[in-house]
Amino acid sequence: MLTHDAASQWLARWDRQQEGYLPDREERFTALIDAVEALNRPDPVVIDLGCGPGSLSARLLDRLPEARVISVDADPLLLGLGRAAYPQLTFVSADLRTGGWTELLGLEGPADAAISTTALHWISAADLKGVYGEVASVLRPGGLLLNGDHMDTDDTAPTLSRLERAVHDRETERAFGANPPEDWRAWWDAIEADPAFAELNEARRTTAGASHHGSESHLLSHHVEALREAGFAEVGTLWQRGNNRLLCAVRS
Repeated sequence: MLTHDAASQWLARWDRQQEGYLPDREERFTALIDAVEALNRPDPVVIDLGCGPGSLSARLLDRLPEARVISVDADPLLLGLGRAAYPQLTFVSADLRTGGWTELLGLEGPADAAISTTALHWISAADLKGVYGEVASVLRPGGLLLNGDHMDTDDTAPTLSRLERAVHDRETERAFGANPPEDWRAWWDAIEADPAFAELNEARRTTAGASHHGSESHLLSHHVEALREAGFAEVGTLWQRGNNRLLCAVRS
């Protein structure tokens, strides 16, 4: 049985390895939650897309304790970790690439916002259109889609894109120097070796959680085009540092 304390230790290690790729991760979290708070709804309904173990969901609920946050992911190990560490959250197991996943959320009305960080780049550009279309179908008019991720502009502004990556790389070097945190692969290797996770690791091998094959939709244009096709009227970058962006789209 995975205890709260053990899960919290693994989550602290998760957050640290994520910061190795994103030294301003907490700043991006803050900007995203600021945008949700700016909706001026004391109890917003928020869907966290590709929530992983719930790092963003937990921070949002800390700021907006009356919010209803529904955290969605396909990875049974990360969901198990999140459920043990954050019992205050509502986790839903669903593959965002499979149509109809919003029916599993238990929504009683339209949601106010859908949020995501460092997750949707795993989804192909073709599948993104379906994901954003389904999100649009459950958001109220004026509702927000907020996606924080590395998004490049190689196809439209290659020189700027190179400079954006350089800014990000230099910030990472200043933050960590010659002592970076463990990387994503090392974290997964460690948790796969922990016998406490044997059952969850076995479940993970046969689900969508194990099917990540790199950044399939790393271009900003992939997301902007898919969002516009899905019916979002305004799409733009709300916060940025280098190629690390918070993309915001407003449901028409």
